[in-house]
Amino acid sequence: MSARRMFSRLKLNSVSSLNSLGKRSLTWPKQTVRHRSSVAANVRQEKDAQVTQETDRDEPYEKLDLTFENATEAYKSKKTSEVLRALFVFNLCSVRWLVEHNKEVMKWSRKLMGKTLFEKVMKATFYGHFVAGEDNEAIKPIIRRQAQYGVKSILDYGVEKDISSEQAKKAEMASCVPAAEDGQSVAEGSDARFRAHQEFGDRREDVVSARTYFYEDEAQCDENMEIFKTCIDAVSGATGSTGFAAIKLTALGRPQLLLQLSELLVQMSNLFDQMTGQEKDVALRRIRQDALEKNLKDLGIPISRDSSHEWFTWLDVSGSREVDLFEWSNFVNITKKDISKKLVVPNIETGELNPLLPELTPEEKIQVTNMLDRINELVEHAVKKDVRLMIDAEQSYFQPAISRLTMEMMRKFNKQKAFVFNTYQCYLKSAHNNLVIDMDLAKREDFYFGAKLVRGAYMDQERKRAETIGYEDPINPSYEATTTMYHKCLDHVLEEVHQREMGRIAVMVASHNEDTVRETVQSMKDHGIKASDRIICFGQLFGMCDQVSFPLGQAGYSVYKYVPFGPVEDVMPYLSRRAYENSGMLTKVKKEKRLLWQELKRRVMSGKIMHDPLKAEQKA
Repeated sequence: MSARRMFSRLKLNSVSSLNSLGKRSLTWPKQTVRHRSSVAANVRQEKDAQVTQETDRDEPYEKLDLTFENATEAYKSKKTSEVLRALFVFNLCSVRWLVEHNKEVMKWSRKLMGKTLFEKVMKATFYGHFVAGEDNEAIKPIIRRQAQYGVKSILDYGVEKDISSEQAKKAEMASCVPAAEDGQSVAEGSDARFRAHQEFGDRREDVVSARTYFYEDEAQCDENMEIFKTCIDAVSGATGSTGFAAIKLTALGRPQLLLQLSELLVQMSNLFDQMTGQEKDVALRRIRQDALEKNLKDLGIPISRDSSHEWFTWLDVSGSREVDLFEWSNFVNITKKDISKKLVVPNIETGELNPLLPELTPEEKIQVTNMLDRINELVEHAVKKDVRLMIDAEQSYFQPAISRLTMEMMRKFNKQKAFVFNTYQCYLKSAHNNLVIDMDLAKREDFYFGAKLVRGAYMDQERKRAETIGYEDPINPSYEATTTMYHKCLDHVLEEVHQREMGRIAVMVASHNEDTVRETVQSMKDHGIKASDRIICFGQLFGMCDQVSFPLGQAGYSVYKYVPFGPVEDVMPYLSRRAYENSGMLTKVKKEKRLLWQELKRRVMSGKIMHDPLKAEQKA
C-alpha cells in the first residue's frame, strides 16, 4: 500500500480497543541507551583471550561426533523396550495409507477396543513414543531421565479440541470480523492479508507441526490461561527451574485483535520505509521534521506546519529531533487512555490530523484489556516460579502483533534474566530484518534478549493463501533460501553475543537439520562461545532426532526436548500431526531407523538386552 493511499485512509479497522486498558497494560517507554561498562568489556576481552586455553571439560567440541552416527550415544538413555517401540512407530509412519487415514484408524480403534484397551495400546505405541505422560506427576520420570543424559525440557500441555473443519471455519470467521464491519463491506484500502477468509478459516489445513487455537469466548481464553499456568507449575516442579513452558498468544484472546494490530504495525513500518528510503540498514535510518514535511508534500499531502510539528513532536520520544523506527513504532503506546486521539495521520485533502482508528465497541475494549491482562498474569506467574516462557510463532498475518507483544513482555520482565523468548521463523523473507530490529531495541532499552530460531511451520498454507488472496508471498522462494536465512540470523546473533556483555543474549537453535546444528557448533567455536556459557542451546521434539539431541547433551551442550503431556484421548490431534510430520521426512526417519536397528543389534550381540539407562548412568 502506498503512503498516499495510507494517508487517505482515515478508518483502519484496527486496534482502537487498545484504549481504556487494564491496570497491567504493557508499554513502550522512552528510549534510553546504556553502554556496556569498560569493566564488562575488559572481562569479555579476558575471556576471549582464554578461549584457546580451555580444557576438554569446559570445551566439549572435540568430544562431539558431528556425523551424528553414534547409535550408542543416541539411545543409551532408552530401555530396550523403548528402542523396539521407536522402531515400530517409525515403521508405521512409513506406511503412507496408514498415515493419510490415521484419524479414522484411531477413531475406529477407539470404538472397537473401548477406552481402557485403546489407551493401553496407545501408551505402548504412538502416545508412549511422542508424549511424556498424562499429568505433572506422570512426566517426572521421563524428565529426570532425560536430564541425567544432558537433555532438559520445554513442557507443553498438548491437549487440544478436535473439531470439524466446518466448526473451525465458523469459529474463525465469527472471531476475526470487527463489530464495525459486521455485515458491511470492508473499508477501502484495507489489506486483504489481515482479513479473515472463509476458504482459509480452518488454520489447521496444510499444517502438520503446530497446534491451532480457535476462539470461542472469553471464558475459554481464561481457561487456556489457567492451563498455561498449570504447565508453568509443571516445569517448576519437574525440571528444577531449568526448563521452559511454551505458549501461543492466539489462545489468550480474540484473533481479530491480533489481525488489526498486525495490520497497523505493518502499514506504519511500510510508511517509515517510504519516508526514509531503504538504502541503509533499517536500524540506522532516521528522519527529521523538515524531511518528513517535504516527503509528505511530495506525496501531495498539504500538511500544515503546526500539524507536522504536533505529529513529529509526539513521535520524537527521545527529543533528539530525529525519529528512528523504534520511536516511529512507539505511536502504538498501549497505555494511552485516549489512544484513538493519538493515532492520527494527515488527511490527504486538508492536511489536518485526523484519527486513524474508529472507536471500538465497549465489548471489544474489554476483550483487549482481558488479553493483555492474561499475558501479564502468565509472565508474572512464570517469573514467580523462575520458569522461562517460549512464545511460539504463528501465521504471518498474526506474527507482527505477536512479536510486538512479546517484545513488550521482554522489556518489562527481562530486566534480570531472559524470562521471555520470542520465536523467529526463518522461512519468512523478513526474518533477519525483524531480528536485527528487536535485538537493537533490547540493547537500547537494556533488557535481556531471548530468541528461538525455527525454519517455520506454516509454509504450504502461507503460500496457498498468498496466491489465492493476491498478496506477496511472505515465504522465501526455496528450501535453500530458508537455510541461508537461518544461518544469516544465527550469524547475527553470534556476532551480537560476542559484542555484548556475556549473558545479555540467549538463543535456542530449534532445528532437526543436522547441517544447521553442525554449523552452529562450529560457529560457536569460531566466536569463542563455550558450551558451558549456556547462552546458545539446541531444541528438538520429544521422540524425534535423538541422534542429535543426546550426543549434544552428553558432550556438554545445552539441549532441550519439546515435551508434550496430557491425557491420551485429548492429545490425539497432536499424535496425528507427528505421524504426518514423520511421513514427510522419510530421509531423516530412515536414518533414525537404521541407528535404532544398529543399537538393538549391539545390545543383543553384547548381552545387554536388559540395559537399564538409570543404572548405566549411575555407573558412569
